[in-house]
Amino acid sequence: MRVMYLNPTGQLGGAESSLADMLASLRYAEPSWPLHLLAASDGPLIGRVRSLGVTAEVLPFPPAIARLGEHGAARSGGALRFAGQIALASAAAVRYRAALRRAIDAFDPAVVHTNGLKMHVLGAWGIGSSRRPGLVWHLHDYLGSRPMTTRLLRWHHGSPATVVTNSASVAADATRALANGTRVVTVRNGVDLDRFSMAGAHANLDAMSGLPQAPANTIRVGLVATLARWKGHATFLEAIARLPPHLPVRAYIVGDAVYQTEGSQYSLDELRQLARSLGVADCVGFTGFVHTPEATFRALQVVVHASTAPEPFGLVIAEAMACGRAVIVSNAGGAAELVTPGVDALVHTPGDAGDLSRQIAALAGDADLRARIGRAARATAERSFDRKRLATELIPIYRSISAA
Repeated sequence: MRVMYLNPTGQLGGAESSLADMLASLRYAEPSWPLHLLAASDGPLIGRVRSLGVTAEVLPFPPAIARLGEHGAARSGGALRFAGQIALASAAAVRYRAALRRAIDAFDPAVVHTNGLKMHVLGAWGIGSSRRPGLVWHLHDYLGSRPMTTRLLRWHHGSPATVVTNSASVAADATRALANGTRVVTVRNGVDLDRFSMAGAHANLDAMSGLPQAPANTIRVGLVATLARWKGHATFLEAIARLPPHLPVRAYIVGDAVYQTEGSQYSLDELRQLARSLGVADCVGFTGFVHTPEATFRALQVVVHASTAPEPFGLVIAEAMACGRAVIVSNAGGAAELVTPGVDALVHTPGDAGDLSRQIAALAGDADLRARIGRAARATAERSFDRKRLATELIPIYRSISAA
């Protein structure tokens, strides 16, 4: 079966890492299937999927489409600004649609699997061959908070044969938002349990951050995420500022801006300035993007997930748990489905810096608690997050679509 994947970036955010794990699982289960990725920008995702034996190409978005984003527009003008962005992008979208259609026809897939909101719309537009392939929309986001994006997707009523979601929370939201009877199936993200394990290299986070080496008794606490504003970087820094001064904690913000969407992300300079204003600049390191997140997790005693809005899934949570780390999870959305509070993770109220600070202090001050939660986290990962199951869940979807 020929399957083509459309992704809005070649960078490695959570959705892209999930896509790479999905392709690895499929390549192992069905080594003869031709799999092909088309991404709208170059980046490390391209090399990763090619190393799996998946062919890949880059068809760059025009700038007007790359900048288009409802969340960013909401921060700087709301619906009218987003409508204006759509108007500016419309001519570019027509041209991109034609190029995308040629690329789809050239590969001649049985199934087109889109992995991102922009590609859901453009993929539906771009399918135009006489032998129409089946279409899967893979949702990693909530539609309920994106009313205009949802309206665009509704215009393509009947286009996707199946909507795949990464959590039950996203599935319920998609069913409400689309309200058109489209089949919605949940396929939770997976993790490479050999790569994300308790044994292996540890990153030198101090050197990566340009900081002097921390004392031997330092508890390293990190937020690993893209710089999207809803990922909770401000809450994390405020929580660090509230920690009791006697705790030997050094904090790290690991990650960088990944997407091109206008207005939706912090810059590292903004976060450094916030750390200075909170008086914690000397005890917070900024590593930028890392290519080996597994080594980063092993270098941390505590991994913080701080999203202020409901997280659709939270791949970082699953990866950190697989590395046996003590994780603190923002208790909402799909992230809340991944853990058992007090057993394999601690939880905090989204956006509540005081609550998050108390959970960090509890783990930073209790080595036995960190060890107990870390062991339980690895057991949960082995039971629930092994990426090998992805192929067994996706292949029946593809076969039902291609046979329709």
